[in-house]
Amino acid sequence: MAMKTRPRLDARARVVSVLAETGAVSRAELARRTSLAPSTVSVAVADLAEAGLVIETESGDRTARSVMGRPPVMVALHRSAGVALGIDVGKRHLRVALADLAHTVRAERRRELDADLPAADTIALAVSLVDEALAEAGVGRDEVRGVGMGLPGPVRRPSGELGDSTILPGWVGVRAADTMSDALGLPVEVGNDANLGALSEWMWGAGRGSDDMAYLKVATGIGAGLIFAGWPYVGTGGTAGEIGHTVIDPAGSICRCGNRGCLETVAGAPAVLAALREAHGERLTIGEAVAKAAAGDAGCRRAIADAGAAIGLAVATLCNLVNPRRIVVGGELAAAGDVLLEPLRESLRRGAIRSAADDVEVVEASLGDRAEVLGAIALVLRRGAQLLDELPA
Repeated sequence: MAMKTRPRLDARARVVSVLAETGAVSRAELARRTSLAPSTVSVAVADLAEAGLVIETESGDRTARSVMGRPPVMVALHRSAGVALGIDVGKRHLRVALADLAHTVRAERRRELDADLPAADTIALAVSLVDEALAEAGVGRDEVRGVGMGLPGPVRRPSGELGDSTILPGWVGVRAADTMSDALGLPVEVGNDANLGALSEWMWGAGRGSDDMAYLKVATGIGAGLIFAGWPYVGTGGTAGEIGHTVIDPAGSICRCGNRGCLETVAGAPAVLAALREAHGERLTIGEAVAKAAAGDAGCRRAIADAGAAIGLAVATLCNLVNPRRIVVGGELAAAGDVLLEPLRESLRRGAIRSAADDVEVVEASLGDRAEVLGAIALVLRRGAQLLDELPA
């Protein structure tokens, strides 16, 4: 009996894994993504439906309806399969989001933070926001299948500690995954915020359809998240993508990492604001600078354009090394649009070899300031096969 049952369990695991990562898909797409026979997919879906873990609905895609004559039936994980939590910790913000395994966000919370808030205080606030989100969605902790958390800075693997070049000094040396897990009573996986932004933009945003891409988060710090052949790349110790510490000016200002002239010192938000201080005073925020640039302020446009040109130099080297198909630019400065992106593209074209420059397109991110928290949710969803351990027998 065990010999007959095991293949069905394997098929169910593969179906659950695909549904967790992709959301609702047709049976034909399930067969393609799982490399299973259509008949095997049908049996696995029937098993999961009988257990109340998947639902089937008609697609709302009008194109599919017109081509096929009728809407295709879509398969998705049911809410009863559980939920995923995402936590995004920034220099001055904390965001929590809760989504079911069919990719529907059910609750979100955001709070502004004082700069350099100690890790213990941020964790306590995160627990409070998680409780609020669970209550709003009517979900118990026992239904949470995992928690993803994003932090700005290099996250060492496997310890989950932040390196000393993080913009959050209160978190240096903290075993973030273990500490947050203890506070929540739930399993937590930690990733660099730019890596999570890459994951969300690749799954749902401006990176869809591109299996070789980089996501740039341009904010207080500058980081890159990398997707190669459809998989996130974080390096041996988890610190790949620290493009903000590419040396642009060897005689420049000393960076928080200890080097001189890192990209962040000339193109991060503090550098942009420093260039505008004499004209606009000490209290100007990066959001205000972007808004003034959009309104035509020449100084703000120049400061942001200079940042874009510097970023393009570093991105040119990235393109020469790994030859991505798409560069997705997010973070606070990305809201400036082509004021930032056109100088970036021009600098990239000058600095990269022609073939690499011709291969890549540079686009603005589409998920805005939600990219990192959605990426934290995606971190959980991509481990969907492990849900099989919690499915009914």
